[in-house]
Amino acid sequence: MATIPRTAAVESTVARPLPFDQVDDLLKLQKAAHKINSILDLDLLVDKVVNEIARSFGCLDSDIYLHNPDRGELELVCAHGCKGCDVHGAGHSLKIGKGMVGYVASTGQMRYAPDVRKDPYYIGCEESTLTEVAIPLHVEGELVGVFTASHTALDAFSSCQLRLLQALCSDVAVAVHNARRFRQEQRQREQLSREAHEARAIQQALLPKSSPYIPGFAVSGLSIPAGAVGGDWYDFIPLEDGRWGLVLADVSGKGTAAALLMSATRGILRSLAACCRPAEVLGKLNRLLTEDFPAGRFVTMVYAVLDPAKRTVTFANAGHPRPLVITGGVAQFLDAERGMPLGLGPGDFSEVEVVLSQDSRLVFYSDGITEAENSEDEQYGLERLKSHFLRPGACAESLLDDVRMFANSTGLQDDASVVFVKA
Repeated sequence: MATIPRTAAVESTVARPLPFDQVDDLLKLQKAAHKINSILDLDLLVDKVVNEIARSFGCLDSDIYLHNPDRGELELVCAHGCKGCDVHGAGHSLKIGKGMVGYVASTGQMRYAPDVRKDPYYIGCEESTLTEVAIPLHVEGELVGVFTASHTALDAFSSCQLRLLQALCSDVAVAVHNARRFRQEQRQREQLSREAHEARAIQQALLPKSSPYIPGFAVSGLSIPAGAVGGDWYDFIPLEDGRWGLVLADVSGKGTAAALLMSATRGILRSLAACCRPAEVLGKLNRLLTEDFPAGRFVTMVYAVLDPAKRTVTFANAGHPRPLVITGGVAQFLDAERGMPLGLGPGDFSEVEVVLSQDSRLVFYSDGITEAENSEDEQYGLERLKSHFLRPGACAESLLDDVRMFANSTGLQDDASVVFVKA
C-alpha cells in the first residue's frame, strides 16, 4: 500500500483512534467498495462513490476528476457539497500539474494537506475548507483520474482513514476504468447499429418498391437478410416491347461488404440489361466484375427475360440454384448447360427458354432457403421446396414463412430471397 507523504507543509498530528461506530462504518464502506465493480453506468458509479464517501467521512466535499489523455486534462465528473464546484459544474477541467489534483495526477502519489492554508498546491474553492486529500486513481499503472475529499476541520483525516481511503480508491479506480470502457464499447455498438440501420434502409430502397404490372402474369419478390444487411437481392427491370428482366442474385459473404458489392453489381447489370440477351448480359457483367471484384469474391445469379406476348421466359444461370417450374401439377428443376459464378474469371453462359402455360409457376430462390437448417441440422432442401409449391396458393411470402417456421429454433443463418412468377 502506498505510504502517506508528510512534508514540512503537511505534517500531521499523532493519529487518533477512531470511535468504534466510525470504524464499523468504514469497514462496511470498504466492503461495499468491492461491489461497485458491478456498476457499469459511469454516471451512477461516480455519483454513488462521492456521496457514500462524503456521508461516511463527514466530508464537506468529495469529487472525482477523470483523466482525458487526448487533452492532457482532468475533467470534473461528479462533485458533492462544494458550492464552488457546483458553480463550475461537471465538465470543469484542470491541467495536469495544476493544483493538488494536477499535482497528484503528475506524480502518481497521494497528497494530504492537513491545513490547506499552508499547502502550496491547494487552490481555494470553498472558504470553509481546512483539510483536503487528493488520491490518484490508477489501473495497471495507467492514470484513470483523481479523487479528492475535503473537510472543515484541521487535520480532519487520521492515518487510518487515509489508508482506508487509499484502499477504497483502488477499487474505485478499477470500477471507473471498467465503466468507462463499457461506455466506450456501448457507444461504438450504438454507432455500428446506426450505420447498419442506415445501410439496411439504403439497401431496402434498392429493392423493387412494388411488383410490376405484366398482363397475364403475377410477379412478386421477397428478400430477408440474415443480418442487418445482406448480399441477396432481386430486381424487376422494364425492357422494350413489354418485356421484363427478372434478377435474383447472391453475393458471397454477408454483412456490409456483401451489401456494397451487391449495390455495385446491381448498377452494372441495369446498365447492360436493355441491349442484350440474358447470356450476353451475364458474359459482359462477368468480365467487368472479374476486373473489379476483390479476390475470392463472386456473385451467383439467375437472369431471365419474361416476354408476356410469347409467354416465354429465357434465362441464363451463373452458378445460382436451379430455377423451379411447376406445370400441370408437375415440379421440375431447370438446368442451364454452362454458367460459373460471376467475378471469378472468364466464362461462357448458356440460355434456356421455357414456355409458360396457363397454370405455370416459376420460382427463383437463393441457397439461404434450401440450406436453412433446423435444430437437428436438417436442411430445408429441394424436396420441401417442390412440395411447398405444389400446394394451392403457394407464393413467395408463404415460402419464406415456411422456411422460417422450419428453422425457428436456430433462425436463418443466410439471406433468403425468392422471385415468384405465376401465369
